[in-house]
Amino acid sequence: MPPRLPQPAAQPFSGHLQRWAGDPVALLHEGAELSRQSGRVFGLKLGLPAVVGFSPDWNRRLLTDLDTFRSRGSFSAVVPYLAGGVILTDAGHGQRRGAVNPPFGKRSLESLRGRIRAALRHEKLPATFDALAWADRAVLRMLNAAYFSGDLDAELLHTFLGPLRHPFPVPAIPRPLLFARMNRALEALARTRLQGGGDDLLFHLARWPGGVREARISLAAGHDTTTHTLAWAAWHLAEHPEWFRADGLRSAIKETLRLYPPGWMGSRRLSRPLDWEGHEVPQGALALYSPYLSARDPELWDRPETFRPERWESAPPAWAYLPFGGGERLCLGMHLANLMLEEALLYLLEVAPGLRPLHGDPTPRPGVTLGPAGPLVVSLG
Repeated sequence: MPPRLPQPAAQPFSGHLQRWAGDPVALLHEGAELSRQSGRVFGLKLGLPAVVGFSPDWNRRLLTDLDTFRSRGSFSAVVPYLAGGVILTDAGHGQRRGAVNPPFGKRSLESLRGRIRAALRHEKLPATFDALAWADRAVLRMLNAAYFSGDLDAELLHTFLGPLRHPFPVPAIPRPLLFARMNRALEALARTRLQGGGDDLLFHLARWPGGVREARISLAAGHDTTTHTLAWAAWHLAEHPEWFRADGLRSAIKETLRLYPPGWMGSRRLSRPLDWEGHEVPQGALALYSPYLSARDPELWDRPETFRPERWESAPPAWAYLPFGGGERLCLGMHLANLMLEEALLYLLEVAPGLRPLHGDPTPRPGVTLGPAGPLVVSLG
């Protein structure tokens, strides 16, 4: 018989479901410690067989073998905000991705930089502020500018994305009336773009079948992910003022994304049985990878729990830094997120000679994405 996968302590009937709902980060750390000598894979009982891996080899296999590791049936499917579109496409993914990808390219997004920069200046920052609350407002404005030239009703956008700010099960609850209202607003804006032209993301996406839905899904995927990263980056820059300078921001952003990858856990479903280093994983099982664990593995990173932007003077370990996934399914909004993060921190640098941390709780709190417990109160030094 093949060896059993190591597993964290489980309840007799519910398995790991209670621990997953209560403190999944602690559960992951326990599984990681148990599996460091056995291939960096461990099992979980989540209502169906599940295997978590965090080695570079596991990450590479899961993110490049799209025939074995399928997106349909993964965790994203239970969150209405993310269910559908290119995120869950298996058959024809490359063709669909090729259709929606061009406006999200690094060069294409440069045309939106000025608009995103201007959106940040709608709010004058007080001397003391909560970086988490500020980041939420700033990202909403930047997304509205990038996707809709600022034309979408700001209150509707805030209300629509609001459930994503809460832990499970709030983001998974169906909201048909709210979605219908949002869809009507997006369809109306799309018609004006198709008739009168434009240069925002909605204009480009609306020309493709299903493009308005892709706009809605990618908008949701980019909101709290960017918000949390921006808040953590501001907090750490306040704690490490030597990096709060124009030429230090990109390294600080990368280091923030390493410590707190918004997509802390990715999932796939096995389309066929898998033999992984002598461990048999059945067809239909959940196959999970954890950018959070991979980026904190002491065998891959020096002092992995420490904020050290200087580590980005050299290349990261291959397939160990995955804040935006990897392979063919690299996050569609990666360049947009980096642009918004850079512009927001440059804005802080412009209005403040420095930042000082006052009080807050940066402890990671996992939900759909990884976010700080908050608040994160800083002052303009």
